[in-house]
Amino acid sequence: MKTRLIYRYMAAAFAAGAFLLGTGADASTPLAAASADGKTYDFHTYVYGPGVENLSASDPYARYQWGLKNDGEFQYVEIVNRFEDSDPRLARHIDVANYFGFPAPVEGPDAYRQEYITAKRGIDINVLPAWNQYDADEGEKRDVIVAVIDTGVDVDHPDLEGSIWVNADEIPGDGIDNDNNGYIDDVNGWNFFDDNNVLCKGSEDDHGTHAAGTIAATRGKTGIAGIADNQHVKIMPLKALGTEYGLGEETAVINAIRYAEANGAEICNLSFGTSTYYPELERVMRESKMLFIVAAGNGDEEGIGLNIDVTPDYPAGYELDNVITVANLHFDGSLAESSNFGPKNVDLAAPGIFIVSTTADKGYGFMSGTSMAAPMVTGAAAFLYSYRTDLDLSGVKAALIATARKLPDLEGKMVSGGMLDVYAAIQYGR
Repeated sequence: MKTRLIYRYMAAAFAAGAFLLGTGADASTPLAAASADGKTYDFHTYVYGPGVENLSASDPYARYQWGLKNDGEFQYVEIVNRFEDSDPRLARHIDVANYFGFPAPVEGPDAYRQEYITAKRGIDINVLPAWNQYDADEGEKRDVIVAVIDTGVDVDHPDLEGSIWVNADEIPGDGIDNDNNGYIDDVNGWNFFDDNNVLCKGSEDDHGTHAAGTIAATRGKTGIAGIADNQHVKIMPLKALGTEYGLGEETAVINAIRYAEANGAEICNLSFGTSTYYPELERVMRESKMLFIVAAGNGDEEGIGLNIDVTPDYPAGYELDNVITVANLHFDGSLAESSNFGPKNVDLAAPGIFIVSTTADKGYGFMSGTSMAAPMVTGAAAFLYSYRTDLDLSGVKAALIATARKLPDLEGKMVSGGMLDVYAAIQYGR
């Protein structure tokens, strides 16, 4: 019987009864834009943008990237059945009856209440001043390869053009293993789930594509702004998870890690988890010279975050010096209800609720979870490592944790007690 790993995240579609609103002057403009292939992607009827000061004027979806620039203009509204906790059976009865228009024991507004989460200005990763300093500095930048071990990545997405690693020793499409590394035509990476070079099969690869966009989508081009400069930071797509459920095996992940390191990756994003302890995976990660950025995990079956110091989730729970474990932050500065935490095994938090990024088939979409928070830190780590050529990877880890901005709701729940701050990180030690 095969043991499997599974990534966990809130789906790209909004949960029923949940809305994301903008409270600013531009709250009348719905989020919709034509893609390069002529399709129109409407994320949701009730999604509006802040429009106070655009993050990246050439990227139409950048205004919705609150994790990069939060103007305090979003509000999350959830319609909750009043009997959800006290009488779950009655709550289900009411929901079904109201959905189909049948008479219900308690009908209409009396059966429901609204819960609000309102964004707080400045709860973001503070990347704009970091970009400004980076762009103005004509000094040497380090080239960085970031392995994304996940579902696949849509390497043909227009926002990832120029962001994908190229194996210069391989001749595309000739059916020959030109570099003699055991993989035929691995021009941009490898599919360890299917054991071939097909890096994107469609919607099952949304998750990996979403992570890649957050890390290094082209800034100022077509859709969103990636955190790192893709002139110097390249994504190495390594598909180790597949199917609509994001399943994968330990062997595929281990082989992907070994491939990444053998082909020059220095930083590795792991947005997946399992409750099963795999000693071989831990050993391979411990012996690697790469820096791993790992999602903390999204709680129990009820979506309530767990203390992974007590109830481990792996690989987040491995106590390794070359791992940064990331929790999920809401746009009001609170830890997301579903986010795992741990004073010892979770290092810092990053935005992870309603994160807009690239998806497969040249699309864009919102996703939520620690799987979305981890790539924020991965993008920041790559950005920092490229810019601060005086730092090694252990220095990058130290900088990101030491400069995390303290937030009251995070105190005692993770090592830093704070959230990612990119600008503070690039000033580390100066």
